[in-house]
Amino acid sequence: MDTEYKRYTVKVADKEFIIETGHMALLANGAVTVRVGDSMVLATATASKEPREDIDFFPLSVEYEERLYAAGRIPGSWFRREGRPGEGAILLARLVDRPLRPLFPKGFRNDVQVIITSLSSDEENLLDIPAIVGASAALTISDIPWNGPIGAVRVGYIDGEFVINPTASQLEKSILDLRVAGTEEAIIMVESGANEVPEDLMIEALKRAHEAMQPLIELQKRMREEIGREKMEVPLFQVPEEVKKAVEELAADRINDVLHQFLPKKARTNALDAIRKEVKETLTQQAEEKGETIPASYIKTAFEEVLKTLTRKMILEEGVRPDGRDYTTIRPLKIQVGILPRTHGSGLFQRGETQVLTIATLGTPREAQELDTLFPEETKRYIHHYNFPPYSTGEVWPMRGPKRREIGHGALAERALEPMIPPQEEFPYTIRLVSEVLTSNGSTSMASVCGSTLALMDAGVPIKAPVAGIAMGLITDQESGRYAILTDIQGMEDMLGDMDFKVAGTRDGITALQMDIKIAGLSYDILSQALAQARDARLYILDRMLEVIPEPRPELSPYAPRIEVIKIDPLKIGRIIGPGGKVIRKMQEEYNVKIDISEDGTVYIASHNKQDAEAAIREIETLTKEAHVGEIFTGRVVRVEPYGAFVEILPGIEGLVHISQLADYRVPSVEDVVKIGDELMVMVIDVDKDTGKIRLSRQAVLEGWSAEEARAKDRKLSGGRSGSRGGRSSGGRSGGDRRGRRSGDRSRRSRR
Repeated sequence: MDTEYKRYTVKVADKEFIIETGHMALLANGAVTVRVGDSMVLATATASKEPREDIDFFPLSVEYEERLYAAGRIPGSWFRREGRPGEGAILLARLVDRPLRPLFPKGFRNDVQVIITSLSSDEENLLDIPAIVGASAALTISDIPWNGPIGAVRVGYIDGEFVINPTASQLEKSILDLRVAGTEEAIIMVESGANEVPEDLMIEALKRAHEAMQPLIELQKRMREEIGREKMEVPLFQVPEEVKKAVEELAADRINDVLHQFLPKKARTNALDAIRKEVKETLTQQAEEKGETIPASYIKTAFEEVLKTLTRKMILEEGVRPDGRDYTTIRPLKIQVGILPRTHGSGLFQRGETQVLTIATLGTPREAQELDTLFPEETKRYIHHYNFPPYSTGEVWPMRGPKRREIGHGALAERALEPMIPPQEEFPYTIRLVSEVLTSNGSTSMASVCGSTLALMDAGVPIKAPVAGIAMGLITDQESGRYAILTDIQGMEDMLGDMDFKVAGTRDGITALQMDIKIAGLSYDILSQALAQARDARLYILDRMLEVIPEPRPELSPYAPRIEVIKIDPLKIGRIIGPGGKVIRKMQEEYNVKIDISEDGTVYIASHNKQDAEAAIREIETLTKEAHVGEIFTGRVVRVEPYGAFVEILPGIEGLVHISQLADYRVPSVEDVVKIGDELMVMVIDVDKDTGKIRLSRQAVLEGWSAEEARAKDRKLSGGRSGSRGGRSSGGRSGGDRRGRRSGDRSRRSRR
């Protein structure tokens, strides 16, 4: 193996990509590092020498190994090491997998493993685009058969301008986050989140992306010419022509009959399975009579090819789909809300045989998800989970947690709705949506978007606008150039078609986009038509949804917590928390509330009873109240000195009543008038602006003086040194208050 070090650079917009090889992972079939800014990944590609036996699929695995050392951090887990991949890592691995997979040779059965490892992260230049480019470069220079290279870029739209490969900070201002991968000729993968972006702007963004990625493709082609290894010769899985012909003769007419009966999914599947079984038995028997054997994988693959050919022919030549629809008809819709009695919100969305139930749950700010990853986000207050149980397809398989597909579909639905979620200042709740797929026959992810909109509105979440989603398909004939864009694809059309194009959005624009294709690429005319058909379908579905629930409910579910929000001076947070969290725990127990405090002084009080919340608010206001000159308080004597008494007028706040202000007569001794524990009515007559120390007067209350009159007497008696003696021991914010603040910080961390 040639391990000579090579370094390549290329500029994409204003970002320099540095690709190096020959210095790391020297035993992999191909390995490169890709650096943008101070962010760097290692991408490796390795393949087995022999094909895997008895499988009917290509065994490609793409892994993303996220290492927190890349950003100089230690994992927060108990073991202080990275565990199983988090959702962000899984989504990045899927993003890399999708544009790579279509470019491997058909019939390739060798195990191929692509591993991306984060080495350095400046937390501004995100790692997903370098990961795709690195995977492509590693495969391109390796001896693994692959029809690349591909390029990849991210596109933002900020202040009316497209930005190629924006940083994390720039993305916060962008209404578009579009990631695109493609070959020299065409786009093959799209992933996007957006804030109601129009279709024509999205098409222009795709064009800009494809143009911007070309330097990366050209660089990899040069790398292949200069250092690329000769591609290995591998046997490709192929069904013998005689087996194809035999299956076609036995099955074609019967398959065609089933397709033209326009049966529901289960009935059609059963009918096709019966034909498949009979064909297998017949061909196996015929082979045995000749003393031969036919592998079951040959018969299965040949049968699927016949089914695919006949289905595509029916769609293209007859204009009819397997369930009898034309190209643009949406399957019958069934929409319900509020069907679960004790949840905060629920929505059931059914489109044909696809049925998804989404449940909304509202929680307090402390229930937001904390993230320990290299991605910019540290917390998530809006969470979407998607579950795909085996009964949804009438099958049986082990249930061992969410698979990659489930995580990906949940993230897509989350992305579609995220721009419509009200900000925390307006709606201070953590929101969790769970989409349960009850029946699956095409585009459950887009059904999850619709069901989630219904659940949010049923829960009374004031979303900015309702969101709906639809999946588009494509059937092409490369020889004639004919094609058909299909609205609302079902499972069979997804499996046998050339494109899965998911579009979600509001009436005003797109909020999420995901596209994968199985052919070499798509023209912009096809993309434009697909987006136009998707918009028509989206508007139709939105109209049907709004007939059931035209706007979010005006009131939250009685089972959802009520959250009141108040603002306090951040310097007084410690007063609410108290030493070791003692004060806040006592309030929560006494009033049956949950209290969360942000560092900016925002306080969230969650309860199921308005009276309890109001009582907690009153106590918080008392704890954080400031003393102002002229105010009268009934306080408790906490300390007695020869020169006066210290009185606590508010929790943690005390002031000095000088001996001359203790009574309406001359007091010989402080102890003659008060003792510790006595309650006194006193007036605030002075607050030191620099130290916050407070001067009080009991005489002002007894005599009916104003604060100015009392202060004048105080100054006269003290020779103009008002507050000087008491100032040594008293203040508006005591040391205990500062200790409480520090304890409170620890308490908040422990609660998280």
